[in-house]
Amino acid sequence: MAGAIQIFEVKTTADKKRFVDVQFALNKHDPAWVPPLKMDALELLTPGKNPWFEHGHGDLFIAVRDGKDVGRISAHIDHLWLDMPPEQGGGKDIGNWGLYEATDKDVSDALIAHAEAWLRKEGMKRSVGPISISIWDEPGLLIKGHDHSPTVMMGHHNPHYEAWIEAAGYGKVKDLNTYEVDITKTFPPLIERIVASGERNPRITVRTVNKKNFKAEAALILSILNDAWSGNWGFLPITDSEIQYVGKKLKPIVFNDLIRIAEVEGEPVAFMMTWPDLNEMQKDLNGSLFPFGVVKLLWRLNGGFSGRPTVNTVRVPLMGVKKKLQATRLASQLAFMMIEYIRSDSVKLFGATRAEIGWILEDNQGMVSIADAINSHKNRVYRIYTKDL
Repeated sequence: MAGAIQIFEVKTTADKKRFVDVQFALNKHDPAWVPPLKMDALELLTPGKNPWFEHGHGDLFIAVRDGKDVGRISAHIDHLWLDMPPEQGGGKDIGNWGLYEATDKDVSDALIAHAEAWLRKEGMKRSVGPISISIWDEPGLLIKGHDHSPTVMMGHHNPHYEAWIEAAGYGKVKDLNTYEVDITKTFPPLIERIVASGERNPRITVRTVNKKNFKAEAALILSILNDAWSGNWGFLPITDSEIQYVGKKLKPIVFNDLIRIAEVEGEPVAFMMTWPDLNEMQKDLNGSLFPFGVVKLLWRLNGGFSGRPTVNTVRVPLMGVKKKLQATRLASQLAFMMIEYIRSDSVKLFGATRAEIGWILEDNQGMVSIADAINSHKNRVYRIYTKDL
């Protein structure tokens, strides 16, 4: 008979390493799971390294039974989330939990109850999760798409978690979807005509980014993002510190040909960001760059001596058009132009055959319509839950 479940708080660096190792232990037999780099996983949890802690605080917990680590969870409060308008999912009394793993329902129940108790102690009256740990990191629980590996910066979870979380009293608040598309095929004739029409418009310029001017280009893209997404459910503005942090972290998978900025009469008004799927390159490293992982990863990122990797998949994590153009024909035209240019270069220059777009909010009709128009199909669904405390 199994012993009692004990929950203890992570306090030391050694505890944080145990917290990270729980994920490895519980997922190592899942062929679709991609081990994150442990150095990145630890950095995510560390104040002073992850700028999320400049506007959020929380604690980490590990579940132990019979001397064995059997689960983990975070309980945290993002102060920007507290300031989010209620119609976008925010409020002064909403806390989050995430980074959730459990061996069975009993462990799950104990962890979720512990996180809820922490949130109540902090004065929270509603819980929203899983958020791991920012909406910009890995939000939501995978409920569809367990049969294939996630792309870079997307989560992967045990299919049992859905039932365990719902049994704890949680209900859906929002689904985040990703879409898969075969990019070796040209888009439908209507899309080709829209792109050709845009190319004849002298007001429109669609350019690649210049990685040599990386900081300025990143700041420009994120300024468009903060404007374009500001009305979306769950939107949190990206701070200057987070811009620098994310830029440094993702610079190795930034390639000029895979990011486009659209300008109208010289004004940058839209962007599309695409990354080669880093998960393909690091899946066999088992979370470690040492002793030989760093050499393997650098070789793959640089495509040997070519300067660019060869990958099967590219991911489109972010795309946006300034609010003043949204719901106009010009907005969709700019989107299709950027999509087509990146599709072509992804195949020609990187050898890619498929793209994953998202996540996309289930009720973002503009982006859903674009995904439908290019003959993509929904391949993964991540669900965010809520519960009154």
